Parts: sequence; structure tokens; C-alpha cells
Amino acid sequence: MKNKFFGIKEAQEKLSEYKSDFTLINNPSFIYPPFEIVPLAEKLLFFEKPIKAVVSDMDGTTTSTEELCIHSLEYMVRLMSGKMLKNEWIGLDSVKDYPNIIGNSTTRHVEYLINTYENNFDPRNILKSYLTAAGRTIYFGKDPGRKGEVLNNLKYFSIEENRPVKFINTDDEKAKEEEYKKLEKQYLNRFLKLNHNEKVRIGIDIYYARYHEILDQISDGNSEAISRDLFGNPDIKLIEPMPGIGVFIPLVKGWINNNETIFYEQLVKEFLLKTGDKFPARFQEKSFSDFQWLVDSFKQNPAKFALVTSSIRYEAEIVINELLSILRNIISDLGINEADKDFLLDKFSSKDNIYDAFITASDSNEIRLKPHRDLYSIALNQLGIKREDFNRVIGLEDSESGTIAIRAAGIGMSVALPFHQTAGHNFGAASHICAGGLPEIILKNKLYNKA
Repeated sequence: MKNKFFGIKEAQEKLSEYKSDFTLINNPSFIYPPFEIVPLAEKLLFFEKPIKAVVSDMDGTTTSTEELCIHSLEYMVRLMSGKMLKNEWIGLDSVKDYPNIIGNSTTRHVEYLINTYENNFDPRNILKSYLTAAGRTIYFGKDPGRKGEVLNNLKYFSIEENRPVKFINTDDEKAKEEEYKKLEKQYLNRFLKLNHNEKVRIGIDIYYARYHEILDQISDGNSEAISRDLFGNPDIKLIEPMPGIGVFIPLVKGWINNNETIFYEQLVKEFLLKTGDKFPARFQEKSFSDFQWLVDSFKQNPAKFALVTSSIRYEAEIVINELLSILRNIISDLGINEADKDFLLDKFSSKDNIYDAFITASDSNEIRLKPHRDLYSIALNQLGIKREDFNRVIGLEDSESGTIAIRAAGIGMSVALPFHQTAGHNFGAASHICAGGLPEIILKNKLYNKA
């Protein structure tokens, strides 16, 4: 098909072919055009045929890692402002700030924080925190893509790449301070004149350095020590399953065999964990019958399953590997027979057994993440779902931008599973909003199957 160029009238006529909703997506400040108008798939309320695929977000839908992201973003603001103590700055506001720093791309989150707090920034603090972050990423970082971006940014700011490494690679505080004074003398002038986009570039590198520092420690088995350092409580879980995911995965993959009652009872427990309310006993007979129907349906026709996250691959793999480790412990304690337990423990030993597509920000670009359709479109392609079967796919998200991205990719069944940190989002794009999360969509809604 040849490219075609036309004016506003023909553009309006073309868009009028779409009878459903549209969304306006604002692009980052350095992108043309500043916004895009995108047609959305018509909302689907029930499935007429068996589900072919599930596409699901990671943070807030599959696992709870938002605390780490929020901490790292707040840490970025503290470093750039120099206000490290609570009595200097109370920190991010859950009502005002959280809806703007959860669910979008890192660039969008950092842009918002730069716009909101840059009046508190100090050029010396920006320079020192940036050099520290760059040096840490180059010297200690384990993600080649992140290192490459840091090196490109150093080149942009005309900073020799070995200087940040030399600065951070010493335990001698006196030597470190002397080296920083040399760096400040050489580069501070440049940092007195930073524009908005340059502050965003710097903020992104500072954020990732902190976030990856924590993930590396989690990967090394130091979760308790980090929880103690960050939150004063070693029992706080930095990565843990969202309620219901340990039942949802084997259900849709068709792996539940002869243990329906045990899995159902686990789901009822996790409904209480998610909602704070017991699942009413008067509904349980019908609900259990529906659950058995789902088990049989997915055993006959297992669904394909894709993870779709705006985190980069390095982050997602650490988070999901930690998640699977926790889920294996839960499965071990479920009380199912040994043969089925061994089968499930083997399945949960690798993300490749769980996910038929594992789509991360590394598969696209920072400027095309949610609410853009790209990650979900890539997932549908990798799963081999034809366009005429998009109405047999369920998309699960916890954020406003995620529910929009699902429908922008042509999936009509966009289900919002908000949790406390995204409860303030606008879920107008969602086909259903389920505060009870995965337990609710199974126990109360039969995964929206009409049969």
C-alpha cells in the first residue's frame, strides 16, 4: 500500500470509520507531534467463545513492586534537591503524585517529577548525584542497555566516561571529595544551564541507578536487609505475588488436575486478603461450580499467556524469578498430592514455562510505552493471535495507561485491577473495574465467560 498524504477533512472522514472511543496520548516533550489521537477497540463485556490468550501487566497486577519504583523516584528527587531528610522534605504525596508516577513510562514519571519539584533542585547536587549514578551504572551495572544509555548521556554532556567511575570507585571519602572538587570545577558551569529535557535525562539515569542497586541486592538474596534499611522492617516483602496469581496461572494454563477444591479454597482466602471481606458463603456453591467449569475449559483449551511490562527486561527477569520462587513455596504448602505438586513445581521453575511471550520495554522504546499500543501489539504478534481473534483475549492492568494501551492494541476486554497505589487512576477505558483483583474476576465473574 502506497503512503498517502491528506488534509484535515479526509483525516476526519478516515477516523469516522471507527465507531468506538478515541484517546488522546500526550507524547514526551521532545517528541513531534506533542499528542496522538488513537482509536480504541470497542469495549467487550463478555466472551462468547473460549479465551485464547491472556495478556497481563507485571507491577501491581502480577506482583507488588511499586514500592521500589516509588522509593527510587523519591530518592532521585531527594538527591537532585539535597533534601535527604523527612524534616527537609516530607516526600512524595500519595494523592497528588502517585497517579502521575505509576503506570506510565519512566520518562513520563521523571518528567512529571522534574516539572513538579525542579524549583528545589540545586546544580551542585544534580552534578554530584548524576556522576555517582553514572559511575555506579558503568562500574557495577549488569544491564548492557542501561550502560549504553549512560555512556551516551555522558558523551552528550561532554563528560569523560572514566571520570564518574574514578569518582565512585573508592572507599576513601577524602579522596572521593577531592576528586569531586576537580569534577565540579570542570563541569559545574555546564550544569548551571540545564534545560528541562537535560534534567529529565539526568533524572532517568539517577532513578535507574538506585532501582537497579536494590534489584541487584534482591537478586543476591538480601531482601530482608533492604527492607530493614528502607522501611525499618525486615518482614516487609519487596516483591510478592498479587492475590490470586498463584491460582490464576495454573488455571489458565490448564494445569489444575484433581485439586479443584484446594485451589478454590486458596482463592477464597486470597479474596479476603485482597478485599478485606470474606467471600459470601451463600455464593460459594455456584462459584465453585463455575470454577470447575473454568478448570475443565482451560484443560481442554489452555490459554496462551503473555507478560507485558514497561519495565526493561533486566528488571522484569529479576522480579519474575523472585516471584516464581515465592510461588513455589506457596505451592509446596498447598496440600495437593505429591505427583501434582511435583508437576507444578517443575512448571513454576522457569518463566519460560509460564509465559508464551515475555514483552518488556526492551522490546520497544521508552517513547512508545503505555499508553501506546506497541507492547501489547508485540505480545499479540508473538502469541500468534490473529486480528479476528482479538475479541478472545483478556487484558489485565492496574493503571489508567495500561487499560488504554490494551484497547489501543485492539483488545476489547480490558480489565482494571486497581490496588491502593493506583486507586486514584481514571479507569474509564476499562471494560470492567475489579477492586477484588484476580480472585474477584474468577470467583464472581467466571472470567467473563458467558457459557
